[in-house]
Amino acid sequence: MNAYAPILVLGALGAGFAIFSVVAATFIGPKRYNRAKLEAYECGIEPTPQPAGGGRFPIKYYLTAMLFIVFDIEIVFLYPWAVTFDALGLFGLVEMLLFVLTVFVAYAYVWRRGGLEWD
Repeated sequence: MNAYAPILVLGALGAGFAIFSVVAATFIGPKRYNRAKLEAYECGIEPTPQPAGGGRFPIKYYLTAMLFIVFDIEIVFLYPWAVTFDALGLFGLVEMLLFVLTVFVAYAYVWRRGGLEWD
């Protein structure tokens, strides 16, 4: 239990600071609301009205999300490999090169098909 005490103390301090900040902001912060502050903010662009059912999203949103997941998973596999690089030796290097090559082929395919173009 003594080994985890610093982690628990740090977690408690972080949670305490977060809770204190939210509670203090509600009491200390200004309360001047107007119509502009209550509207949705869309990256500086005027919000467009949405239909009652929510509307349809272009397929590019989903393709971008899937590409992000693929490359995010690649990074998740690269970290443990980098940590144990010396222990794995040449076998680990060849396997990671094959993995990166496979991901690069997928990236080149998506790039060639225009999946990275935002029209």
